[in-house]
Amino acid sequence: MLPFNYAILQLFLRIDEADTGAVMEQLENAYQKSRQFKKPVITEALMTAEANGLLEETRYDLDGEQRLRVFYRVTDEGRAMIETYIGAVEA
Repeated sequence: MLPFNYAILQLFLRIDEADTGAVMEQLENAYQKSRQFKKPVITEALMTAEANGLLEETRYDLDGEQRLRVFYRVTDEGRAMIETYIGAVEA
């Protein structure tokens, strides 16, 4: 199993975009018992990946409870780096 932050990045090779909640849904089965499987940790990982040019913000909105949701997608350069250093997603 990949380290949690690697799994988050690799997830973006398979999906168009996601927010923290969508990342949690996608990785819940494999990582729900991880100490890192918390909204603040995932949000920080997404923001760090954006700051490093791996992801870019695509849009934002408010959820049903009026909480901000920020959506991200992988950049072309980010895709190349993730595939090179973490590995491509199996087909």
